[in-house]
Amino acid sequence: DDLHQYDVRAFPTYVLYVEKREINRIEGVNMDGIVSMINKHGCLSEGQNLGGGGAKLSMEEARARRLAKLEGNKATAPVSAPVPAPAPAPTPTPEEPEKKEAVKDVDMAEPEKQQEVAGETKEESKDDVEMKDAEKEPEDPCANLNPGDIKTLTESMGFSLLRSQKGLLYGTAGTVEGAVEWLMQHQDDADIDEPIPKGGAVAQSYKCNDCGRTLSNMANLELHANKTGHTDFEECTVAIKPLTPEEKAQKLVKLKALLKAKREEREEKEKVENIDREKQRRFMGKEIAKTREQLEAEQRKRDALRRKREKEAFKKERERLRAELAKDKAERMSNKGKLTSKLGINGYKPDGIQYEINEDGEPVEVKKAKTGPSASKIDEYIKKVTSYRAGGDGGKCLKVLLAYVGNAADKPDEDKYKSINAENKVFKTKIKPFVGAKQLLLAVGFGPTQNGDALVLSEDRDLQLLATTKAKLQAAYDAYNK
Repeated sequence: DDLHQYDVRAFPTYVLYVEKREINRIEGVNMDGIVSMINKHGCLSEGQNLGGGGAKLSMEEARARRLAKLEGNKATAPVSAPVPAPAPAPTPTPEEPEKKEAVKDVDMAEPEKQQEVAGETKEESKDDVEMKDAEKEPEDPCANLNPGDIKTLTESMGFSLLRSQKGLLYGTAGTVEGAVEWLMQHQDDADIDEPIPKGGAVAQSYKCNDCGRTLSNMANLELHANKTGHTDFEECTVAIKPLTPEEKAQKLVKLKALLKAKREEREEKEKVENIDREKQRRFMGKEIAKTREQLEAEQRKRDALRRKREKEAFKKERERLRAELAKDKAERMSNKGKLTSKLGINGYKPDGIQYEINEDGEPVEVKKAKTGPSASKIDEYIKKVTSYRAGGDGGKCLKVLLAYVGNAADKPDEDKYKSINAENKVFKTKIKPFVGAKQLLLAVGFGPTQNGDALVLSEDRDLQLLATTKAKLQAAYDAYNK
């Protein structure tokens, strides 16, 4: 509270008061400025020692000193010597009571005269003081600046005298660091080189240029900036009067009332939102239940229809199988137990599997021999490999096949060309993935080993077939790359 009441913005801060009125202040450690302030305003006096009563003045001396102070006389009245201790009282005589009464009459009359003279002098001195205050010129704000700081800013740092003075006046705590920081922030201002006005030019507050609000200190400025998002602030010479206890109490009551109103408004709004949210939840629950019932009903219909169709299909299939069985039975009877057709799972097929009758009279399936890769299909295999055009994969496969077959045809006696490693990366990536490549190798005489990890050229290989296949692969490879 005291910091806001006395507008303390730096530590330490020295404030000079005369008759309960602030005359001047020094912010920061500036002993030369403090001494200059005291000398300028004539605050030096003889004073008194703590614990001592000081020398006693006579009534005339005290009156003269008061008159001199009221007339603005800076010279202090001479202080009388200490009054010696009183001597022992002599024995009273019959004439002394009359003298004492006369002295008392004089003492009683003297205060009345002093009051009359003091009243006249007070009126005169009051007029003089008012005239002097009216004629007093505005104070120079640069008079209390530290000459050492000004010298540092002008000579060591290269700032002009005017800018150095402004930096010390408007900067933080009146120090060199605060002045340099202020000058760096305001060096591009239009009025940076304008003269400093006489009188109260020291920044007393801050002003928001976005909304025009005046803020008393940096804490209020930061709070205002965080609350509103405003960023354009400047220092202001307007002094904000601190709030009295009554004003603080009134403002606190207003804030409490405002917070209460805001809280009630928020609670009412939340109540309405909760009601709407509950209504929406119930509506959505009903809609979801309704949709679920519709979906379940549709699913039941679909299941019933599916079961009906399955029953009909099963009935039809059973009737068809019975008809086929009767037909096959009649055909066996007419063909001595042989069938010219087969009843399969996909329906009646005229070209079905043939059966033979074994010794027990039961039909036996006649298995057809599987045909492997044939030399007559080499051209077909080469055509399939050539059909791979994406990324040139067909050409790469033809090149590897040409190497395998060419080595086996040109050097039939070398064992290393009689075997192809099926686990090789080249075989896995350029031969195995392509339809027709492995079949071609099997057609020219290569065969898989027992564990399937290699292809070995048979001893009864046909060298003429190898040479013919090599020529076909060479022609296909040349045609592929054209």
